[in-house]
Order: sequence, then structure tokens, then C-alpha cells
Amino acid sequence: MFAVTNGQVFAFGHSVSPWIYGPVIAAALLGLFFLVKLIVLGRLKRWALKRPESVMGVVVRVLDAPLNIAIVAGVLLVLSRLLPLPPELDQPLGVLVKAVLIVSALVLVDRLAVQLLLFFKPRVTNFDISRGVFKFMARGLVFTLGLLVLLEAIGVSVTPLVASLGVGSLAVALALQKPLANFFSGLVILADRTVRTGDFVKLETGEEGYVVNVGWRHTRVRLLGNNTVVVPNERLISSIVQNTYVPEQEMSVLVQVGVHYESRLDHVEQIVIEVGKEIQRRVEGAVADFEPFIRFHTFDSSSINFSVILRAKEFVAGYVLKHEFIKALHRRFEREGIIIPYPLRTLDIPEETARRLRDALVPVRGEGA
Repeated sequence: MFAVTNGQVFAFGHSVSPWIYGPVIAAALLGLFFLVKLIVLGRLKRWALKRPESVMGVVVRVLDAPLNIAIVAGVLLVLSRLLPLPPELDQPLGVLVKAVLIVSALVLVDRLAVQLLLFFKPRVTNFDISRGVFKFMARGLVFTLGLLVLLEAIGVSVTPLVASLGVGSLAVALALQKPLANFFSGLVILADRTVRTGDFVKLETGEEGYVVNVGWRHTRVRLLGNNTVVVPNERLISSIVQNTYVPEQEMSVLVQVGVHYESRLDHVEQIVIEVGKEIQRRVEGAVADFEPFIRFHTFDSSSINFSVILRAKEFVAGYVLKHEFIKALHRRFEREGIIIPYPLRTLDIPEETARRLRDALVPVRGEGA
């Protein structure tokens, strides 16, 4: 019924035109390939559903669209070989098919890279690799390499282009030193996680507030007054920054107090601890089960000084905790008769100067009397 002789196809003894059997074969291949893809990919997807934590599951999820493009491009390539196309059409069609195949590979690699970033995000403790900057870098690398491969496939030599890009990149790097320094400093901050979004930080310049955003060029810090300070990443990475949320948000709150030398220190310690416990339980933002304590440390000129150590859940809560503690301690000291002394100063006056002062003051006192 069907025979192939000297490159000619015969059906029922009659020659069949390539413009007839070519599309038929292409359609049959298209259906066959899609059927095989449906069966194989379906089984792989069912297997991946049972193993959602595997890398293979990530690969299977991104195969669908690129495989569709590749199948269509492959069938078009077969069709172009079956049809007697003129040379002025055959070569452009071959280039087009190559371009489509490369594009399908680019789509596959791009989607796979993004899904792998999301897959490994919870497994990487140092930094969030799913952020936009890392997606941009991965996609930029994929599409740059894909463009070079595509140009090489269509007959354009990429060697001069790569050389030109190298010289151009050097010129751009010299012209954009500051932006590039801020960009790479931002990458270091994200990788090192010394400063994270939501942290409360104290800058070297004195400002303190919450980190709102760590961007490509700068980091924004919202101050307690609801103003925003924009810090270039290069400055941030080279300065001293106190992060009150590292290694944890809970922190000690120190209150400095002084009492009279005639105070009974054991009694003072007992009173202060009682007030501290009451404040720790009552004030919102305090660590309720923390046991406050005090440490005497200085014989000052007019008082014996000590530090009271309280505990707050985070830095800003320490302001309220210290505020309430000072009020409560002052009331308790009044009830207990514990004195917080004023500073005392002793003047050492030479005897001759003192005598002259007394003599000068006697007439004044007499007149006043």
C-alpha cells in the first residue's frame, strides 16, 4: 500500500506530494510526543507529590512549558526537512527552530533557577536567597548566557562582542564606583544578616530606629519619631552599628540608683528587688518571670550607687519598663524612709581668707540686726 522509492513516497501505486505526507507525519509526531510527555510527566508528577521535599519534585514542576516549546520546535524542524523548501526559506526556518529550542531551554533554566532558590530558602540559614536581588542576578546570568548561545547559533560571532562587553563593563564599573560599592555592600549585609528588616539598630551617628528595608543601594531606618534615615550600604557596612535584636530581642535594662550612706544596704536591696518583681509582672513588654537583681558598685561623693538589672522583651519596651520602675521605686523609698541624697560639696578655704570673710560679714549682720 505504501512504499518509498528513490526518496519518493507512493500510496496505492500513486506518488504522494511532500506537501501532503509532510504535515501528516508532523501531526502524527506532534500527537505522539505530547502523548508520551503526558504519560511520563504525569507519572513523574505523581511521584513528586509523594516527595515534595526532593529536588526532583522541583525539576518536575518546571518541565511542562519548556517541553511543550521543545516538542513544537522539534516537529517544525522535522517538517522543514520533509518539505522541499527553497534555500532562501530553508536556512531562516532552521535558524528560527534553533532559536525556539534555545528559548525553551532558557525558560526551563530560568524557571528551574527561581524554583531552586525558593526550594533552598528554608535550608539556608545565612540569608534569604529568594529575595528579588538574587532572582534578578540568577535571571540576568541565565539570559546573558542564553543570548550569547543564541547569537552563536544564528551565525553571529560572539568573541568580539564579549571583548567589547569586557571593555564596556570596565568603563561602567569605573563610572559607577559608588553605586556598585553600595550594591555589593547590600549583598554582604543580606548574606551576613548583621542587619535585617525589622531589627532595632543604633547607628554610629546616634540615630536609632527600626530597619524598614535593606535595598540594593541603601538601607532605610525608621526612627522612633517616625522619620526615616536613609543610610548608604557602603557607609552602613563600614560603621559601628548596634543591633539590639541580635542574638535575640530580649535584653537587660539597667537603672542607676544611689542611696544615702546611712541607709541599710540589705534593706535597700530587699526593697528594690520587691519593686522590680512587681514591675516585671505588671508592665507590658517586660519579661514576667525574670528575677531582677541589683549590684552595688560605687562609693560616690554623696551616695552609694548601684545598678538595678531588669529584663525587657525588646529594646523599645525598656523605656516603659524603666519609666514605671523609677516611679514605683521613688514611692516605695518615700514610704520606707530611704533617702536619695543630693550631691554634697565641701569647700576648703584658707584660714586667712575665712577670717577676712567673717570680718566683712560682721558689719552686714549688725546692720541687718
